[in-house]
Formats: sequence, structure tokens, C-alpha cells
Amino acid sequence: MTTQQHSSPSSPSSASSKTDSERERGKKRLKHSALAAGAALAVVVSVAAAAPGAASGAAPTKPKLRLVAATDSVTTQLYEGDPGVYVDLGTYVSVDDVPLEFKVTRKSYNDPVVAEQIIRKGGKAEVKKLPAGMVKDFAGLPGFLNVSFRNAAGQEVAKNSGTFCPNNASGRIRPDGPSTSHFPESCSGNPFTLGGVWGIEKGWASNASSIDYSKPVILPAGEYTAKVSVGKKYRDLFGIPNDQPVIKMTVLPPSPDGEGGGGSGGVGLSARSSAHHGGGHGAQHSSMPMPMSHHHGSRGADMPTMPAFPNAFVDRGMAHHLGDGPGQTDGSRVAPALKAAAHRPTGRAGVPANVPKPDLRSLPAWDIAVTDGEDGDVAGKDYLAFSANVWNAGPAPLVVDGFRQRGKDLMDAYQYFYDAHGKQVGYAPTGTMEWDPRIGHEHWHFTDFASYRLLSADKTKEVRSGKEAFCLANTDAIDYTVKNANWHPYNTDLSTACGEKTALSVREVLDVGSGDTYTQYRPGQSFDITGLPNGTYYIQVIANPEKRLQESNLNNNVALRKVILGGTDGARTVKVPAHGLIDVN
Repeated sequence: MTTQQHSSPSSPSSASSKTDSERERGKKRLKHSALAAGAALAVVVSVAAAAPGAASGAAPTKPKLRLVAATDSVTTQLYEGDPGVYVDLGTYVSVDDVPLEFKVTRKSYNDPVVAEQIIRKGGKAEVKKLPAGMVKDFAGLPGFLNVSFRNAAGQEVAKNSGTFCPNNASGRIRPDGPSTSHFPESCSGNPFTLGGVWGIEKGWASNASSIDYSKPVILPAGEYTAKVSVGKKYRDLFGIPNDQPVIKMTVLPPSPDGEGGGGSGGVGLSARSSAHHGGGHGAQHSSMPMPMSHHHGSRGADMPTMPAFPNAFVDRGMAHHLGDGPGQTDGSRVAPALKAAAHRPTGRAGVPANVPKPDLRSLPAWDIAVTDGEDGDVAGKDYLAFSANVWNAGPAPLVVDGFRQRGKDLMDAYQYFYDAHGKQVGYAPTGTMEWDPRIGHEHWHFTDFASYRLLSADKTKEVRSGKEAFCLANTDAIDYTVKNANWHPYNTDLSTACGEKTALSVREVLDVGSGDTYTQYRPGQSFDITGLPNGTYYIQVIANPEKRLQESNLNNNVALRKVILGGTDGARTVKVPAHGLIDVN
């Protein structure tokens, strides 16, 4: 896994354990945002220095982009129970001259997303604001790739338009390109993301076609041709040639066992990979590998970006292994866990006054729904379920080690502190970690990391409440534009980040810019609303409720989300008003 960090000197280094796949209980929702376009503006600003990986010295004018196909034919297969085929046509975007780089932000949830292209020129950067409305979330460039499918008779039988995430699986295609990509991997689908960075290095190429599980291509078994092109608004904006690769596609019928035999460019919904972090505690996935596909969905209830081979390597016959390494990325956030210190901390506990600290913040609840409960809940009751996320705004990572108490399923927890050079300069006892044996958990949790409350309409009464222990993992990129954001965090894989039952110690980390999502399908992520009167309530999420963790700011730990309950017991309903411009449940 690429371990390079961006401006994160306070992130501690440690040996890492091997990644392993994990099955998590839950359900999946399939979502995809619809996006639009408008007018452009450009400004020039000075920066202190070029970003890591950016070209220095002579200043090229702009990145040179091109759409290329890795192959002239693909084969995919229908799967029993799937509404259509999910196909990756193997196209990619190559970049020459200077890196392709975007900074995507929003000031608040009441403000629109603003996307800027950054062209590095030595110690300065030309910043071009993309047309207003072109980008409305953090999943990528909407409508970038257009595909037309025709049958053997030449009739157009399907077409679609896909979002392009520059942080997809990528590979170096020129010897003068940097040996590693400093840009993040994958694009965030969390609806409450605040900032993102997208990019492709000079001399690299990134997968342009990827599987969108919310939009299967409805095609019967047969022979087809697919014509792929870049949307005109992007060709005009970035000066991309109007290349239109044509790819032959064979769609096979389901196999007798109903699972399908796979193919070179597609996959069934039942064949999603679990070789990744799971995108949030509670997200379900199978263990079948899927090397040629991935998808951008909100982390948590939806599938995260899948590991994939760089299509440019497939084109050159260089795709030998899945994962990150010299000259390639797999486009996913998969990274192993860090190991705890060899021994408990010794000496007097204490923290220097000026040492950098983390800043924990809650996101508003989402994925809100009425359910009949999960494992461990009482049958016949109504539950208001939701997903929650606590993230770290920095400037320092949250690093907590747990050391097991002899003969107990309990660990003593210690928070570590580091100076600007990554040297440990202090520690503090900070409660405990406990083993959670419940299905969907089965790992070590930091005790009382978050508190959930259901408040009355006037926000003065707690009508329901509960505390929740978290296994700290960097499941979501919430804001990679904050100071010291680590674009390549460890502890993203839930199978390794939170330890086995037999563990004697464990290190849990919430890195700068990343957050930890617990999905609505996980035990503990709900309120019992049986018998609760209809009306307006607020879901309150509080990070670090007991203030056991030391932070730079304890006044921004609370987030609220309005809900309106209706119906009758056994048939309860919930309406979730928009939170500013974020109109999702």
C-alpha cells in the first residue's frame, strides 16, 4: 500500500499488519447523484511551494488529456437476480505535461460545492474555477463519460452517462512520471463531505469507466458494440480530443448455478469484492474478488470504491497484481492497520501545552429509516435507525493504543501525542477498549466514543439516549483540504484495524481529514420509537461525550438532524427534511 503522506508530519509511523477480507452484516442501498453544468471563471493565485508530485522548474501551460481504450473487446455475464449487467469497458484518461488536479470544497451545508482546477507552475498555481453547477458533490465529474450500446443490427439499445473520479485506479505510463501518486484514492460519496482533492499525476493514466451499481445496463445476452466518448462540456473545458473508442461486448447468459462465470469487463451484483475496508461499519459484502471494477457510493450503507487494476496497465499487458505499489494504485482506500506500541507507556503521563491535538467533529445523521430492528433488538418494536460519522479536522491524528487487562475482555486505553516532526512527546490514560461480541462487530471498541440522543422538537428534552463504543477506522474522506490532512491513511480495513478477540494490544487511529462511519444496519445504531408520539424530533450525535480524549476544540462535537415521525405502531413513518442543501435521508 502506498504509504506516502501529504503534509502530515504528526502522523506516527509504525509497522503494519496484513490486510484480510471481512464479512459484515447489513443491507446495501444503491444511490447516485444527478449533476448539472453552468459558466466559468479563472483567477491566478500564488502558493508557497508546488504540491508534492507536481512539476517544478519550467511552467507548462496545462495538462494534456486523452481518452484511450485498454482493449477492443470485453465479455460480461448476466447474473440471476440482477436487473442488468455491470460493465467496465476498460477506458482510461491519460495525462501529460502537468498533473491534473482539482480542489473541491463547500463552505457549509448551506453553500454549493465549488470545484477548482489547479495548474502548478513552480512556486505558483493557476486556479480555474469550474463552471457553477458542473460539480454538485464529491463523487467526481458527472456526465464525463458517455456510452452508446448498439446490437448486432446496429440499433442503439441502451446508453448511459457516467461520473469520472480522477482518483480511480491509476498507473504510470511514461518513465518520466513520478514513481508514486501523491493524490488520494477514490472520491467520497458521503453526503456530508466537506472537502476533497482529485488528481492524476503527469505521465499517469486513470480508469475512466467504472461500475455504477445504481445504473445497470439493461441488455439481454448477445453481441453488442459500445461507443465511448467524453462529454462535450469537458472536451471544451479541458481541450480533450474527440476520440470515440468502439469496443465489442459479449453478454453471456447466467450460468446454470445462477452465479455466472465472470468475464473480462463486467461483474454481477453478487460478485462484489470484500478486499477493502467495507466503507463503514455494517456495510455488507461478499468475498468474491472483482479485479476490474469499482464504484463510487456513499461510505457507510453503500458499497465503497472497489480495488481495481489500472486499465492503462491492461492495455500494455502490465497488470500483474491488484493493489498499490510503485507506479500504480488500485483506486480504493484499502490500507492495513498500524500496530500498537510494544509496551504500555511508562513515566509520568502528561501532554505539553502547545502540542498539536485532534479536533473531533460529528456529521449530521443520514440513512435514516424506520426498521423492525437488528440482531439484539426486541422483536415487534419500531426502531429509528441512522448512520453516524465522527471525523477528525486535525491538525493532529487521534492515536489510541489499548493494552489488555490480564484475563479480561477489556483493555486500558492511552492517547498519544506527537510534535510537528512525528516524535511522541506525551500520553494520557483515556478510558478503556472493550471486546464487542455482537454480530456485525466482533472487534475491540473504544468505550463511549460517541453519544446518540433523540431530542424533543424544542431540543430541551432527551426522549431517547444511548452511548456507543467505536472501533476507530478511517472509513470516509470527509475533508482532505484541512491542514495536515493525510491523503493515504492507514487503519481503513475493518478486518485489521480493530483487532481479534485474542489480541493483547491494538492501535486505533482516526487520521486528519478522515471520519469513521457506523451504518444504520449495525446493532446500536437506532432508537426504540415504539409508542413515541408523532411529531418533530432531532437526532443528536455527540463525539467524545465524556471528554476523555484530549482535543484542540471541545465546542464543535455536536451535530443535529431533524426528523418527523408519523404513522402508527407497526407502521411508523419518518420524513427527513433537507439539511441545508443536502437533501438525503
